[in-house]
This record gives sequence, structure tokens and C-alpha cells, in this order.
Amino acid sequence: MEKSKADVLITGYLQKIYGFAYKKSFSYDEAEELAAEMTAEAYRALLGAEEIVNPEGYIWRICENTYAKYVSRVKRQSGVSIDEMGDIPYYDEIADDEGETDRLRREIAFLSSQRREIVFRFYYKNEPIRSIASRLAVPVGTVKWHLNKARKELKEGFIMERKIGELGIHPVEATDFGHSGTPGEHGGPEYYLGDKLNLNIVYSVYFEPKNSSEIAEELGVTPVFIEDRIKLLENNGFIVKTKGGRFTTYVQFSPRTYSNEEADAVFEKKREAAKILLDEYVPKIREAVKEIKDVYIPSGNRELLEAAAIFYGIANKCTIDFDSVKLDLSKYRITTLDGGEFIASVQLASECTDPEYVSKIPDGYYDACGNMWRGPGKYSAVKSWAIDSRFDTRTGAWRNNRYEDYEYVYELIKGKLTDRVTNAEKFNRLKERGFIDGDGKVMIMVYKGDDTDFYDRIPKLDEKIKEQFASYALEHAMKIAKRYPPQMQDLIVAWNAGSFIGNETAVMALEMMYENGTFKPLTEQERVTVNLIMFSDVLPE
Repeated sequence: MEKSKADVLITGYLQKIYGFAYKKSFSYDEAEELAAEMTAEAYRALLGAEEIVNPEGYIWRICENTYAKYVSRVKRQSGVSIDEMGDIPYYDEIADDEGETDRLRREIAFLSSQRREIVFRFYYKNEPIRSIASRLAVPVGTVKWHLNKARKELKEGFIMERKIGELGIHPVEATDFGHSGTPGEHGGPEYYLGDKLNLNIVYSVYFEPKNSSEIAEELGVTPVFIEDRIKLLENNGFIVKTKGGRFTTYVQFSPRTYSNEEADAVFEKKREAAKILLDEYVPKIREAVKEIKDVYIPSGNRELLEAAAIFYGIANKCTIDFDSVKLDLSKYRITTLDGGEFIASVQLASECTDPEYVSKIPDGYYDACGNMWRGPGKYSAVKSWAIDSRFDTRTGAWRNNRYEDYEYVYELIKGKLTDRVTNAEKFNRLKERGFIDGDGKVMIMVYKGDDTDFYDRIPKLDEKIKEQFASYALEHAMKIAKRYPPQMQDLIVAWNAGSFIGNETAVMALEMMYENGTFKPLTEQERVTVNLIMFSDVLPE
């Protein structure tokens, strides 16, 4: 064939040859290498041929033969097989048949968890093989081997009639659970959503309402398999039926992405608030608790009482009220059959959108477990309040903060735990928490009187000070709310606007007071009881 004719013919097939190579390869580099070999072989064959009746068939036969040789060579050189998949589309954007894309997703869901993760990250997230290997802490060759095995498994199951959504391929995973309210007999949301399938059933209706069949399709299971779970979650308030028999949820899931730079900007605003509170609000709190006499402090350091009052005041008496934003949050309260009543939140694994930005905030440094009120229970006079943060050495957060701990301390104060052998379990529990020392001395702060007497002494924040942050707080809350589905936005606005000054700001304010010498550094003994007060009608001796 004349060179000019061969040039025109091969040029017309360049894009098609690359597309063929693309579907057979694991990366852009491999696709380019394979396409170059196919093009070179086809061009040489055209130049050496006489008359070709069917040029298209002729070129594709050459490409198939070149690909077969390529596979054979790769097997010999690296031991990594490249198995044919026909025309199964791996990338949504190059799939001509939407039905084939759905079928592919269906099959990915039936791969092993590690293989499914590799396929998802390589084909759907476009992550390089080396990046996947580093993330999963496995050799590059292992990732390639899994990709090849996955192709073979997908080919075998491709003709099966199953459908699957993204959650079936890559289900969400919770890193933590939270609640605002009272957990039930079995605990908070973690009791119901700690099960991965239950968690993904709820998440499947988070952005768009779905009926049971649509939930099953999204998760890649049969409706019969999840009927009982759907009923359980509905009966306990984690999913709610809407019009048309579809379900939605009012569980708050954290966004899947976050920005370090954005978090730092909010941090600076809250730090600015903390500085103003130190000058304008904290002195009023310290003055308000100065006259309290009936309080037991193990170390005798009254700064512990002041610190607790400051933390409580900033966390609870600085709420910004917005007359223009009156929101009914009752729909977010979940009532469980085991007696729980709370707003549920789930922390999901998330990815940073600006990893190159170096955050000024150490991860979790300003976090604080919310107000933990306990009691009354067995003894009507016994209650407690605590907020856990990095200042204390207490562990286990709310789950480990039991009313019984204060009940045992009360019994010890009242002289009811005289026999250490009989009450060994109670003594061991109190020593484990650091609430008593080896000699049985009480090591936590005890306030004589009702808890409301203490709370009422702490003044509210002046409205003029609140106004300095009100506009920013509302603007910030509205911005955050846009990252959530419509049914969740009232809650997000309420939480982020009204409580812009809250636990984090309290941690910042106390940090400044310890750093500038206003308060002495905490001793290890004092870190047991900092920001924890037991309320009782009697004090330890």
C-alpha cells in the first residue's frame, strides 16, 4: 500500500486504537505504551500489504494479535497477568451503556473488602497504584495482583443479574458516635449504628429519601435481607417514613471532606472571642463564686472551683440568640424503645481538601466532651456535672462517667463503706477512676448544696458582647449548613450559630489563664477533678 494512503488510514484509527488500549490497561502510561505498539504494528502491516478489502477488520486483527503478544510478554517479565475483560467499562465517563456501568458496580460489591477498596480507589477515585499501595501499606505488586484478580472475578460474574449503588461498593464507616440528650438502657446511637449494615441503611437515605427496595439496590442486597433492620431502625427513630413510603433520616453525619484553612479561620474567630471573654466575662464569674464556702477541694486550690465555673459559664451561658432564626429542632430528637431520647451524630472518615495547607491547630486539641450531668438516682441529694477535655486525665468520656461513681463516693462520705472486703468492687472502681486514693481519701471536688444553686450563681454573658460575634456566627453557620442535605440544615444552623461560643472557646480561655499565670499549672492529682463537681448534702471530712 502507498505510504500516503497508509498514513491517512492509520491516522483515522489512532483514537480508536487508543480507546481499545485504554480499556485493556491499568494506567494511562500502560495504555499509551500498548497503543503505540498496536499503531506501529498496524502501520507496518499496511505498508507491506497489497490490496485490503476490509481495512477495519484487518487493523483490529493486528491489534488483537499485538495485545496477545503484549500479555504474554508481561506475564513472562513481571508475573502480573492482564486478563481480558471484553468491553466492560471501568470508568463511568467512558461507558456508552448505562446498564453496563450498573452491572459493573453490582459485581464490585461482591469482591473481597481489600480488593474492592483497591478497585474503588484506582478506577473511581483515579488514585495511582503507588498511592494505593502506600495507603494500604502493601507492595505495589500486590495492588497490581489484586487488580488483575478483580478483573478476572468481575468478568466471571458480569452476566449475573444484580444491581448495586455506591454504598454497596464503598460503604461508609463511622469513626465515632455522639449524642445530645439521654442515652437508653443499651446506650446511645452506637448501639444501633455500630453495625455497619445498619449504619449504611441510614446513610443511604441521608441525601435522598428511598423506599426499602431502593435502599436494598443501593446497598447491593435483597430487600428481604434488610426488612427487619429497616423496621428496627424505624421503630427506634433512626429513619422516618415520608410521603410515598420513602424513608429519610435526621441523624447528623459529618461531611466527607474538610478544609484545614477554613477550620483555622473559625479557630481564629473563636480565639478572638476567648480573649474578649477573659477581659469582660471571666472576672464576673470569679467574683460570683468568691463567696462560696461549702465546697471540698482535695488540694485546697480554689482555682479548681473557679475554673469549673468559668468552663460551665462559657459552655452554657454564652448562647447567642437570633430573633430572626427561630427553629423547631424537635424532629431531630430520636426516641428509642430502650428509653433513650437524644439527637444523634455520626463522625465519618473524611478527606482533607487542602492537605498542602499546614493547620495551626493540633488535631483534637480543643475538643471537649459536652455537659455530662448525672443524677439524681439512688440518692436524691447526689448529682454531678463534668466536661472532659485535655486538661483532665479522665478516660472513657460519657460512657465511663457513671452515676454509680458518685453514689459510691457519697456512701463513703456517709460512712456506709466501712468493710473494704465486702465493698471491694466499689473501692476498686473509685481507685481506678482516681476518685479516691489508696487511703480512701476523696480526690474529687464536692459542693455542698443543690446543683442549681451553683449554676444560678454564674452570670449570663452580656448581650452587647454577644453582638460582636452574632453576625459572623450566623454567617458561618449558614455556610456550614450548605454542606448538609436540606432536612438537616435547621439543626446545623442552630448548633453552629447559637453555640459559636461554647466548649472550644472555654478550652481556649482556660488555656490562656494557665499560660499567662492567672492560674497555677495543674498537678496530676488536680487533673482528676478539674471541671468536675459532685453535688451532695454532706462534705467529706
